[in-house]
Amino acid sequence: MTTISLVAGNCGRGRGYEDGRFEFRSNLYLGKDFLASDLFNNNPFRRRANGCLSKALKGFENGNGRRFRVIARVKKGKKHDYPWPDNIDLDIKDGHLTYLSHFKPLAEKPKPVTLPFEKPLVDLEKKIIEVCRMADETGLDFTDQIGALENKYQQALKDLYTHLTPIQRLAIARHPNRPTALDHILNITEKWVELHGDRAGYDDPAMVTGIGTMDGKSYMFIGQQKGRNTKENIFRNFAMPTPHGYRKALRMMKYADHHGLPIITFVDTPGAYADLKSEELGQGEAIAHNLRTMFGLKVPIVTVVVGEGGSGGALAIACPNKLFMLENSVLYVASPEACAAILWKSSQAAPKAAEKLRITAQEHYKRKIADGIIPEPLGGAHADPVWTSQQIRLAITQAMDELTKMDTEELLRHRMLKFRSIGGFQEGKPVEPERKRNMKPSDASMLNAADIESDLEKLKKNILEAKVPSDPITDQAIEKLKQDVDNEVTRAFISMGLQEKLESLKLELSRASDNQTLNRNLKVKVDKLMQEFKQNLSRPGAYLGLKQKLEKLSMVSRLIEQKEKGEKLKAEINQKIPSEIKEKLEQLETAQVNLSKADPLDEDLVAEAVKAKKELIEVLKSANLEIVGVAKRKAAAELQEKIVNVKKEIDGEIERVIDVAGLHGKIEELKAEMAIDSSSPKVEKLQAEIKEGIRTALGDTALKQKVENLRREFATSSEEVIDDKVIAENGRW
Repeated sequence: MTTISLVAGNCGRGRGYEDGRFEFRSNLYLGKDFLASDLFNNNPFRRRANGCLSKALKGFENGNGRRFRVIARVKKGKKHDYPWPDNIDLDIKDGHLTYLSHFKPLAEKPKPVTLPFEKPLVDLEKKIIEVCRMADETGLDFTDQIGALENKYQQALKDLYTHLTPIQRLAIARHPNRPTALDHILNITEKWVELHGDRAGYDDPAMVTGIGTMDGKSYMFIGQQKGRNTKENIFRNFAMPTPHGYRKALRMMKYADHHGLPIITFVDTPGAYADLKSEELGQGEAIAHNLRTMFGLKVPIVTVVVGEGGSGGALAIACPNKLFMLENSVLYVASPEACAAILWKSSQAAPKAAEKLRITAQEHYKRKIADGIIPEPLGGAHADPVWTSQQIRLAITQAMDELTKMDTEELLRHRMLKFRSIGGFQEGKPVEPERKRNMKPSDASMLNAADIESDLEKLKKNILEAKVPSDPITDQAIEKLKQDVDNEVTRAFISMGLQEKLESLKLELSRASDNQTLNRNLKVKVDKLMQEFKQNLSRPGAYLGLKQKLEKLSMVSRLIEQKEKGEKLKAEINQKIPSEIKEKLEQLETAQVNLSKADPLDEDLVAEAVKAKKELIEVLKSANLEIVGVAKRKAAAELQEKIVNVKKEIDGEIERVIDVAGLHGKIEELKAEMAIDSSSPKVEKLQAEIKEGIRTALGDTALKQKVENLRREFATSSEEVIDDKVIAENGRW
């Protein structure tokens, strides 16, 4: 039945024209037998600009004899309601049904993408291209040079990819040109049919499912699909499935279990899609349902992590009998960026978080989470996707040959024991007590301020009191401080995200010969890296622990430098002082000691001391030193006399306080108790009461002020009071 849509307005309210026509609009649907001949055979319609056909119909007149005009619009429908063609080849031998899949070959080849740590390789590639271009332009033979550069490139590539850090492997796993799940499926299967829909909502393109054959055997394939460009990534939702995707995978698992098809899953997702709509539709319930169901499936299950596997979004299709990981794939409970933002309040600490999370295939294989590591070519899976796919196929077929020999009970028990063996426990060892950790970056490496001050004062005292600049204990403390600073700097480079640049510079430096001077480009890179490091370090409140240690190390260096200069100057002065003056100086020191004991001074000794003082000044002047001040000391006898007088005053005041406060009784009682048992609690109590009484009575007296004045005077007399400073040509002192 052909359907034509006649579009009109309100039946009672139309639009009048000057020639008596009246046009109304309403929704009418006319069949083939209704005005069919009048509408199609006579074809009296006039085509309007908007694609509608109109005609004044006979028999449709109003009371004034005016005719109605009906506007008819022909709706264009799809040729097929389903994507498959009219004539389907049921005897397809190989290949996949392209009309059942949205995955098509790319019109343009993906652009090469260089990761940050691969920049040294780019320089070598440019040199090779430049030499090849020169060979083509000049016609000269550069075969040896090109071969040497290619060998150097291959060696650098091998060195780089055999010592990858966890964050570098994560970058390779996220590479835009890395083969996707459908790339591997189409490379390893002879026939492939993609299946769609979860029979409950819609078809989630982030989760692909279908049936494929390998070596004549049928398997159910399930995988998370990333896009190969921006348009595909938006369509695939960046491989983050919604609840419909997990329910689609669940439906296919039950289908495979019912028909006895082994299941192969490919994990490549940053995680489940965590938007509001997905949570409303039961994202957590869908993942949990998949986990519960997978442990009860009676067919073999093999999982291959081909990219990154994030949290429960990956685990929802990764509860297998055998788990394999590509060499540069990762599997984590939280992305390093999210982990760094939680623990260190900054996503720049992602390299440190990636190292602590143990996300690489090597770490998972070591902990028996992964059952095997599938090798990749140098440069990553995107360097040779077909070879990588064949390695995946080899691992899958070997695992399936082993699993298909098990009966149902053995298969279920094998899957259960795999997950029960993950992790471990220890018995007979004490449990570490709970510790409170402040995980902010500013406080993670910051020491206690009091500890820093005490360590610094102790180290300063050791340096100043050392007889020689080099002291074993002091050198050991300084060496430990330098090691702490080096470790803090390394951690700061990692948290700033500069570790890759640093490793790249180290690689370039290692290739340069020892006698070769640094070229200008390398110097510019080093200066730029250090400038970026200092800029990040100078942020307020950031890396306080490192800043404190750097200040401490700087102060220690200044003290050592001053100590060395002082020792050097002292040695020079001692060399220039004659032995006769040294003997007189010793006599002068003896006189000072006698003076402190209040002994009478010999007049001859005083005269010798004055003469020695003048000669010493002349010697210092000859050593290019200018004497601008003379040390003055207060007489020790005067101080001794003052101390005796203050002591007498204190004793007399204490006697007076004892009489006034009536403490004689308690003192006699204390003496009696001490004669019986000097360590009894009553003795301690009486002593405390007597001391408190004396302290209270002395609180408001002028004796305290005298003691403080005497203490200040004694401290002043123990130091040299210099009116000005000593100035030398080689520095200030």
